[in-house]
Amino acid sequence: MLPVSALIAGLLAVSAPPPAPATADTLMKEVRRPGATVTLVNVWATWCLPCREEFPDLLRLRRTYQERGLRLVLVNADFGEGKEEAVKFLADQGVDFPTLLKDQDDDTFINALGGGWSGALPATFVFDGTGKLLEAWEHKETYAALENKIRPYLRKGEKETAR
Repeated sequence: MLPVSALIAGLLAVSAPPPAPATADTLMKEVRRPGATVTLVNVWATWCLPCREEFPDLLRLRRTYQERGLRLVLVNADFGEGKEEAVKFLADQGVDFPTLLKDQDDDTFINALGGGWSGALPATFVFDGTGKLLEAWEHKETYAALENKIRPYLRKGEKETAR
């Protein structure tokens, strides 16, 4: 018989699906998939400290604005054994939605996303519902800054900000 603490821990554990391999074409199909008013794409890696620091704010943004049309697409850029660490990190962060793993050479992937991206991480891209690039940046942002960048593009809701 399992101790109660083990049962509770098992119930509380979030099983993050492993990131699906993605090329820039695969990613852009996800960006253009109907249903979102704005898609925020974040390219990150486990070895990137600013990426890890920004992660909770990205997830909070998704929880707050998903019903107003925000789709968050997380693209992991780890390679080799880093992929296993990425799966663990996603689970530790409570990610319970599909994510992607860059599965293409850097230059092709970087050039396809546009926005003047140099390849630095974290990299974040804001697309409208048709897949048109609206904004892009190569640095960590605060929750407030992320919110200010996406709010103009979202569907109007009963609550302008759910905190």
